[in-house]
Amino acid sequence: MAIQQKLELRQSQSLSMTPQMQQAIRVLQMSALELQEFVATEIIENPLLDRDTDSNESREDEEDNAPETSREEAQDAGKVVEDLPDYDPGSTMAGIGKGGTMAFDTPDYSLENRIAETKTLRDHLLDQMVLEIHDNKDRMVAGYLIDSLDNIGYLRESTAELAEMIGCDETRVKNVLAQLKTLQPAGVFARDLSECLALQLKEKDRLDPAMRLLLNNLDVLAAHDVKKLCRICRVTLEDLQEMIAEIRELNPKPAAEFDDFVIETVVADAVMKKLPKESGGGWGVELNPDTLPKLLINHRYYTEVKGGVRKQQDREYLNARMAEAKWLLKTLDQRAQSILRVAAEIVRRQEGFFAYGVEYLKPMVLRDVAEALDLHESTVSRVTAGKFIGTPRGVFELRYFFSRGLSATDDGAADHAAESVKARIRALVDAEDPKKILSDDKLVKLLKEAGVEIARRTVAKYREAMGIPSSVQRRRMKNMGA
Repeated sequence: MAIQQKLELRQSQSLSMTPQMQQAIRVLQMSALELQEFVATEIIENPLLDRDTDSNESREDEEDNAPETSREEAQDAGKVVEDLPDYDPGSTMAGIGKGGTMAFDTPDYSLENRIAETKTLRDHLLDQMVLEIHDNKDRMVAGYLIDSLDNIGYLRESTAELAEMIGCDETRVKNVLAQLKTLQPAGVFARDLSECLALQLKEKDRLDPAMRLLLNNLDVLAAHDVKKLCRICRVTLEDLQEMIAEIRELNPKPAAEFDDFVIETVVADAVMKKLPKESGGGWGVELNPDTLPKLLINHRYYTEVKGGVRKQQDREYLNARMAEAKWLLKTLDQRAQSILRVAAEIVRRQEGFFAYGVEYLKPMVLRDVAEALDLHESTVSRVTAGKFIGTPRGVFELRYFFSRGLSATDDGAADHAAESVKARIRALVDAEDPKKILSDDKLVKLLKEAGVEIARRTVAKYREAMGIPSSVQRRRMKNMGA
């Protein structure tokens, strides 16, 4: 068989994303702190960007006192900006970097990855919380408790105070707090040093009665009254020394291991305002100006430099910097408007929560807000991640207001909230035949037949959360009862 060479032309289509689109997505999902750092870097790299530190009035005075020639130069600069073509880094900066576009099928490409993402204690706890707590109201409470931790990881407020602030029953706060105390690092959410050490010892299965007595008398330990401690704990001196050595290995400040990371202070991106009765009452939403970067383009500097440029390469570079600056300002404005729109829609839908508390939190998914605002769900997801709203009940992350449903197997069927699934599991167990106890696998099968797709481990987690014993334990209990 002869080997032949031939030339073939193939036509194919692929999606690509320009750097400006990538930047817009990154900026949209940035938190206020990340945005401030990003803007600071942009100011350093782009000589045409300045911080707008002066008030509008001072700038107007400066313009009034400026020489006529400078005013004409500024007007010329404005015309130059308007005459610039739409920014496309792939064309204006074709010789810089790797090019102007990135294909979606590039192995390293990911829209969701952030550059230089920092892991904070808050992030670490939230990642664990969403795996442990599924009820949306409980998640709202959990998020508030996480944001109430002090700098060493303690929760100083009483459950009664927290319940009053959130607007829910104290029992709910206590139940959520009990779940949060099982998270890592061990010792977080403790009320004081004694409880912090107790939580760490409990995780190691070393919290025996003698150790409890020792932790309840840390003041005696601090006074080095060894004989008294031996009497209190009812142990020998040798045992006491071992107990003290074990305590010294514990961490009295569970948040300390995150000191090497940036501690991100929660600042509201939007704030609720009570509207006057004359205008109909209700709630309004405003952006927090402290979280909005104040940038301006230095048109005067651009005009001065452009007038002295002779090389085409330098002129293209200057035009590219101006186009980048214009695009950044546009991107920042779009981000601000997106946050405002989404926050206002959330407030409109969750008015009962703000008025009466977490018990009145309505089920809501990203799709609800996306359809109401004619946005894509991914856009709403990025807007709500890491963005906070100041409310009469405290500062909450926008994503806390959304339910996390379980998908239904039938097309178009409604999402099943976690509480609904728990109720189904409870009903199935209550109605089970004592001679045919339902295993978790059998519960999964029955739920699937009812239109609920759920994993076995989730069934086990829900069952344990409701205090329902395993199938083996239930069979033994019912046999004993018989």
